[in-house]
Amino acid sequence: MDAEIDAIPAAEPTAAGSRRALVYLGVCLVLIGLNLRTVFSSFAAVLAEVTADVGLPGWAVVALTTAPVTLLGVFAPLAPPLARRFGAERLLLGAMAVLTAGLLLRPADAPGVGHLVALLAGTAACGAAISFCNVLLPGLVKRDFPHRLGLMGGLYTTALCASAALGAGFTYPLFRVTGQWTAALWFWALPAGVVVLMFLPLAVRQRHGRQHGTSDGVSVWRSAIAWQVTGFMVLQAMMSFSVFAWLAPILRERGVDGGTAGLIVSASIVLQMLGSLFAPALAGRLRDQRAINATVALMAGGGFALSIFGPLDLIWVWTGLLGLGQGSLTAVALTMIMLRTRDGHTAAHLSGMMQGVGYGVGSAGTLLVGQLHQATGSFAPAGMLFLAVGSLAAVFGYRAGRDRFVGG
Repeated sequence: MDAEIDAIPAAEPTAAGSRRALVYLGVCLVLIGLNLRTVFSSFAAVLAEVTADVGLPGWAVVALTTAPVTLLGVFAPLAPPLARRFGAERLLLGAMAVLTAGLLLRPADAPGVGHLVALLAGTAACGAAISFCNVLLPGLVKRDFPHRLGLMGGLYTTALCASAALGAGFTYPLFRVTGQWTAALWFWALPAGVVVLMFLPLAVRQRHGRQHGTSDGVSVWRSAIAWQVTGFMVLQAMMSFSVFAWLAPILRERGVDGGTAGLIVSASIVLQMLGSLFAPALAGRLRDQRAINATVALMAGGGFALSIFGPLDLIWVWTGLLGLGQGSLTAVALTMIMLRTRDGHTAAHLSGMMQGVGYGVGSAGTLLVGQLHQATGSFAPAGMLFLAVGSLAAVFGYRAGRDRFVGG
């Protein structure tokens, strides 16, 4: 989603007067991406310890795993008008500052109210900040690196996956070293704060003139193809963020120790990176994408269910299947933006529709898993849920994969 696609006049490139400065900008943008998923996977890695120490009620566990994903959709539409008002660079800097503050607040023991209020407020702040970053970063990459879109897009996508893998893999070992879940969560504010300091000079130097928006072009909200692509995105988001939020607790409930569970989740997310590298290229070579969309959806849903029901001796296989399927599914869902549109303006608006609806409704996945577990005391109903979600994603993916375009 390009937050500045409707801006008139068009925004100027970020002030980078030399090749070295442009490389520095690219490094900053990639490092920002490297901070955008630790919020989800780090909390999941020590959820059992937080719940035991704080005495979190069931509703709070559900809220803490669902709220940040919901806020990705809620705040996404606000990014374009705010970017036109303040400039994309300064808004991105502000979002990263809020993310850092949220990460610092999240494990705090607030005087008089304890950990719960701080956990809720910090998590909400992180979700809102990440929503703005999700919208702003792709547009900046497109505007400032027009001749390196493949390289920068690949680095950015890899950074997002690596962010989730780092949060899943290192949070529990940090807890073991320090003996405190608060210290393990506070750690992730450090890299976010470093990026704020690195990006600060670039954002402050950037000049920003007065802009207004235009609404010319195809209305994606009236297109059946756009809704099919968006439905595909919703269903993949339901599985994707449920992996970040619940896979580690699922493994620990099955008897896997915290450190090994973190490694398994990290390995699964690394395989997501592999799937995200190869699936879009394959999808782009095909006449239509019906077969690949349906296949990767069933892989993800089946891998999720097998991680719950399958023999524990083969848990690396099940989570590996989940990782490859989920990474490919997310990548081809995003690839549909380019393959189902004829121009950049329509693509940007379809991306906005997918993010707003996809993340907003897709957060129902983490909510349902939490509610089902709270009601039954087991993750088995979640396994059945994601068999159904994977099957529905295959149906929507098959429809979205037909060789048709938004707007005819």
